[in-house]
Amino acid sequence: MAARKDLFSRALSLDPERLHFAAHSHHLWPDASFDGQVRAWVEANQFADRKWDLIFGEIVPEAQGHVARELNLPSPDSVVFAPNTHELLLRIVSGLERRPARILSTDGEFHSFRRQSQRWEEAGEAVVTRVPLQPFDTFGERLVEAARAGQDGGGFDLIVVSQVFFRTGQLFDRIGDLAALADPAGPWVILDGYHGFMATPTDLSAVADRIFYVAGGYKYAMSGEGVCFLHAPPGFCPRPTITGWFAEFGDLEGPPGGVQYRTDGGRFWGATFDSSALYRFNGVRRTLDEAGLTTAVVADHARGLMQQFQDAIAAGDAGRLAGAELINPVVDGSARARFLAFRHPDAQAWRAQLLAANVVADVRDDTIRFGFGLYQDEADVKRLAEVCQRVL
Repeated sequence: MAARKDLFSRALSLDPERLHFAAHSHHLWPDASFDGQVRAWVEANQFADRKWDLIFGEIVPEAQGHVARELNLPSPDSVVFAPNTHELLLRIVSGLERRPARILSTDGEFHSFRRQSQRWEEAGEAVVTRVPLQPFDTFGERLVEAARAGQDGGGFDLIVVSQVFFRTGQLFDRIGDLAALADPAGPWVILDGYHGFMATPTDLSAVADRIFYVAGGYKYAMSGEGVCFLHAPPGFCPRPTITGWFAEFGDLEGPPGGVQYRTDGGRFWGATFDSSALYRFNGVRRTLDEAGLTTAVVADHARGLMQQFQDAIAAGDAGRLAGAELINPVVDGSARARFLAFRHPDAQAWRAQLLAANVVADVRDDTIRFGFGLYQDEADVKRLAEVCQRVL
């Protein structure tokens, strides 16, 4: 398929000469998101005091439906929204009864969990076992073995792992094995899908009754901040301790005289939030649906661009990138991240040199990342290689 720059005319017009190859980090927003933002303002003032009836009667259900269809969930009622995934993580962990909680995770999780889990350890609220990502060819087996071994040693309360690792772009493919261990009494399993949702086709139908899944709109959903979500399996964490007042509307249950909770995913609702992000998300999803731009179609387009860039590097047409370690090369048609990650001691300097040339990439420690999406075409990739050849 051809690039769909027409869907991003507003964002691209703001800096026409920029090459934005950080679609994995801060994705540019389609025009439909602007229209959604305007609609949010208009309806907030048109409906005023009746706004929340509209939001929970129409806007939230539409957004839940988009998420459920994308992930092949059995019901949209398992989906709840929050301004960020950190809030959702805190609500889940608040429902764990044992302190210190025993948590199994990895050394490659995103900073929100990395920082929070370290602080829990400092405060004596958690004991965290972290399985190293490298060497990655044995990572999946090592993580599953650790999870199974934990069952024999008193058990883990929580297992947290990424679907796609944010620094390296490598994919975890053993979620079914972790789901088989999940139990309402523990462990609970959280799959961080932020780099998987709308980046690669994701079907959770086989594990939706066993795992939590968190993701958001900042990246491949192209909707910006504020539209993060949680899929919550039924029966897991029925009464999170950290809870907002929106969780007390709907079908409720709880002890007599105690705090009541919704019985669906809404038990994880927080409190008053800015709903404009949901309007943006719905607008983007409607546009993609109307254009027939499924995640599989977009991922295939990005894969072609990544292959083009990878070939240019191999041919020596992209400067010193040829001397970097490509951590997640395009090798076949299997599921993959929507970015290429290169490890090199000069990664930080390279990113600064590219930025000075009006090329946006992203760097994490010693790894520079290039993300690909709908608003890029083959000519953009050719220009990217030429700039790399010139400035690196």
